[in-house]
Amino acid sequence: MRLLHAVTCALACLLAVVTTGAAQPPAAEAEPSWGTFLAADSRDRQTSQEALAAIARQWRDDYAGLIIDLARFHQPARPSPSEERIEGVDPEGAMGAGQQATGFDWPPAGAAVGSEVRRRLTAFLQRQTGQRFGDDLRAWRRWLWSRPVRLHSRYAEFKAELYARIDPRFRTFFRPQVPATIRLDEIDWGGVPVNGIPPLRSPRVESAADATWLRDGHIVFGVSINGEARAYPRRILAWHELALDSVGGVPLAIVYCTLCGTVIPYESTVAGRRFTFGTSGLLYRSNKLMFDEETASLWSSMDGTPVVGPLVGKVPRLAIRPVVTTTWGDWRRAHPQTTVLSLQTGFTRDYGEGVAYRTYFSTDRTMFETPVADPRLRNKADVVVLRPGVLAPDSPPVAIATETLRRRPVFPFMVDGRRLVVITSQGGANRVFSSGTHTFSTGRDVRPLVDERGLTWTVSDEALTGPDGERLPLVPTHRAFWFGWVAQHPDTLLLQ
Repeated sequence: MRLLHAVTCALACLLAVVTTGAAQPPAAEAEPSWGTFLAADSRDRQTSQEALAAIARQWRDDYAGLIIDLARFHQPARPSPSEERIEGVDPEGAMGAGQQATGFDWPPAGAAVGSEVRRRLTAFLQRQTGQRFGDDLRAWRRWLWSRPVRLHSRYAEFKAELYARIDPRFRTFFRPQVPATIRLDEIDWGGVPVNGIPPLRSPRVESAADATWLRDGHIVFGVSINGEARAYPRRILAWHELALDSVGGVPLAIVYCTLCGTVIPYESTVAGRRFTFGTSGLLYRSNKLMFDEETASLWSSMDGTPVVGPLVGKVPRLAIRPVVTTTWGDWRRAHPQTTVLSLQTGFTRDYGEGVAYRTYFSTDRTMFETPVADPRLRNKADVVVLRPGVLAPDSPPVAIATETLRRRPVFPFMVDGRRLVVITSQGGANRVFSSGTHTFSTGRDVRPLVDERGLTWTVSDEALTGPDGERLPLVPTHRAFWFGWVAQHPDTLLLQ
């Protein structure tokens, strides 16, 4: 598979089938064959123009999504720095310097020819739709996604064959008439093949005393279950984005979507079935889509639900476990018996602090377009989020900026008549608790945490515990970048 866009005689044959009208739907619903769209991607000008003419005769603006999909895999004539990152593999590597997955060939040879194909496709879009977005694929996508969804009836098969040029395993995600709860035209390639960002499977761990390579200020994601604590350093997890582990006897899938800033520990057993998750290489609204090896269904890593494939509507949402983002020093002092991921991962990476995705994290630019934007916060502002339904079946999604919580380490709030409080440690760990009838001092320091009676409470990973043994339960939350969260939950209640 040397070229992404190599055109064979088979595509010309597909075009011939279309023009004869073979195997077409009834006239009222006639559509160009999905093969015709692939033929339009030909580097041979005549083949491409004949295919585009056939598409034009049966044009609907909904077909713009297929043309955009094709153009996306060709380099623009004059890419901006941000667009280079959109159209190709993240130059910071995710797969590791000098490493390449078998059968993976990007960028394709002949970039100049690819630019010509892209110009042809975007010029065709302008003629057919009357829109004037030129080569700006982000603008084309915003326009497309603002329209009611009406996909080509064989869109999944088209996407399967298009993405199979990158990795044949993508075909398993886009089977004919595949059930889906999300728009298939919003699924985008993230720049790597299936498991091109390799998950950590039963990773090695070591004691806090042995982890001398970690500094107190390094960022970790802390999980505590059934009395067992474990730290997942960001400097390791950012290169793998998924750790299949077990903490406190509970099998977990620790999912890190680096693009949208979320780390969520999911229980990997649901409805009596245990799933083995991997990284699909695909995104939805800049959100990592994972897949299960058992059924090849795609799952939202933000919501823990199957969104494309045979499991859609068949299993409930994965249960989440609490996680805190904090410093290694803060976590180690609170959990002296903690274990931590070892640097001996079995992979060769530069696991230095802040190395992975350094450029991406240092700017507010996003790498992929999303249909929802909310200017109340910066794109990559860190927010602590409560998922919809976490407090009650109809409770709304909630977000609180971590910058607000840093200034107010005891932050009381109310949602749907329920009183809650966020306690933020000196290391920046945010924990949300039900507060019941109690109020707590909102001074600059939470040590000690004092209630309205002047009594001292203890903060743990499970509950706030009063001097008389009263316990206020922890509410599961996690962090996210604002743009990634609001793209999934545009009805979010933002507290500031």
